[in-house]
Amino acid sequence: MQYSNRVLNTPSSFIRNILKVTDAPDVISFAGGLPNPISFPLENLQEAINRAIDENGSKIFQYASTNGYLPLRQYIADKYNRKHDLGITADDILLTTGSQQALSLLSQVLINPGDGIIIEEPGYLGAIQAFTMSEPSFYPVTLEEDGLNLEELKVALDQPNVKFIYTVPNFQNPTGLTYTAERRKEVYELIKDRDIILVEDDPYGELRFKGDSLPYIAAGKLENSVLLGSFSKTVTPGMRLGFIISKNKELMRHIETAKQASDLHTNIFSQYAIYEYLTHNEYDTHVQKIIELYDAQSKVMLEALEEHFPENVSFTRPEGGMFVWATLNNGMTAMEFFERAMDVGVAFVPGDPFYTSKKDVNTLRLNYTNSAPEVIRDGIKRLATILKDAEIVQKS
Repeated sequence: MQYSNRVLNTPSSFIRNILKVTDAPDVISFAGGLPNPISFPLENLQEAINRAIDENGSKIFQYASTNGYLPLRQYIADKYNRKHDLGITADDILLTTGSQQALSLLSQVLINPGDGIIIEEPGYLGAIQAFTMSEPSFYPVTLEEDGLNLEELKVALDQPNVKFIYTVPNFQNPTGLTYTAERRKEVYELIKDRDIILVEDDPYGELRFKGDSLPYIAAGKLENSVLLGSFSKTVTPGMRLGFIISKNKELMRHIETAKQASDLHTNIFSQYAIYEYLTHNEYDTHVQKIIELYDAQSKVMLEALEEHFPENVSFTRPEGGMFVWATLNNGMTAMEFFERAMDVGVAFVPGDPFYTSKKDVNTLRLNYTNSAPEVIRDGIKRLATILKDAEIVQKS
């Protein structure tokens, strides 16, 4: 059987593959970027589903428009205008099957084989996988504590056929880092006069538990900007409901065409149900409860890392979101560490799949949102034992 180069050159999702292993009840998993299920508003969602059926009948089981349920798009527009002053309308929004489909649609619409994509290094592995299907040239730019490295960004912007820049400016996946206000302005100044799309993927932006909310880099300021959002991290991931926001009418028209070819429209049942939930419940109060939960869990993980990990392991200190990024400075690769960790029943994501061209890296991602405090402490202690044993071997 002959297969396309697109699929042969696209790696299988490392996380999806290891989740099959980490489902075992005796494995402590810091691997998946999973919201804590205790945050799902089950009763309110059930009420919303029943109300959606009672009030709309057969409409929620019928085919629907590609761009999505108008009242929900209007709700999103009103929310972003109120919180971020973007000046958008419902027509500037297209509902997608999770943010993952948004990434796929963008690359389908913008990328021919060999065209350039500037991406953070390390970058979100789901985006790397989605973009790889379009056979691009990746131009990775180092992500520093305060955002993209500006000198590397300048060089990348001058590469041939660069179509867009992909960023996760708030509590980035995988590092948990957030662009500072100053770095956002500096990135904006570099791109504002270029014919390049800036994509700001913001699935975690509402989950801030430290510091002040920051303005987007380009959303609401440049026509060539795309903002991605999702209800997966604040309501439920299982309904697979995300959205694209852009004032670029031509771009949005092409994205709508690509979506028609992909799946006609996003699950309309989910759209009605989410809308009913949002308009009959205190959404901000619900999100605040998630923030408090994740704040407590992140503190437990950071305290355990400080107490048990050796000094030659450094790690980020997120202001929100779901992840801590650790760097091993003991000569061990993350894949080697992963294999030893699985022997003691702990899983995480080695850094390799977050890079477009690097292998055998010494970085790894830890998720703190889907484990109870006592489980987090136990898992970090087990990992620390491996690192300390490695230190003893090195010294002997």
